[in-house]
Amino acid sequence: MSKKVTTTVEDLVTPILTELELELVDVEFKKEGKNWFLRVFIDSDTGVDIEDCGIVSERLSELLDEHDPIPQAYFLEVSSPGAERPLKKQKDIEKALGKNVYVTTYEPIDGEKAFEGKLVTFDGQQLIIATKQKTRTVEVTIPYEKVASARLAVVF
Repeated sequence: MSKKVTTTVEDLVTPILTELELELVDVEFKKEGKNWFLRVFIDSDTGVDIEDCGIVSERLSELLDEHDPIPQAYFLEVSSPGAERPLKKQKDIEKALGKNVYVTTYEPIDGEKAFEGKLVTFDGQQLIIATKQKTRTVEVTIPYEKVASARLAVVF
């Protein structure tokens, strides 16, 4: 059911975001404790503010009142994906070139399944990440089809 809900919500929110020149980062529908949450994460090249989130929330809420795919009660949240935004699509990874990323893989590469460092290149087939190993920087090549998850990483 969760996949059907997120797909329906994506279909409903996309025209709103297109009109407002915003992009959809992700949609989540999950139960936390006894409550269900429908979370819509939005962004743009210049970022989003509380006003953007409020407008999208109001307009999406009106559409959900008409075409709600969710039978139970839930909370709708519209927000920015935050500093460590997920990189869900190839386009997201391309935008992250030169930035610090955290990538996990489905299977080990050189004995590791988690990599953090600067995204050096991405050609649609593989990512190259410059990671720190003790005192030196090493470039790791990760086939795109082996990426389980990717997100921006904040470095302190």
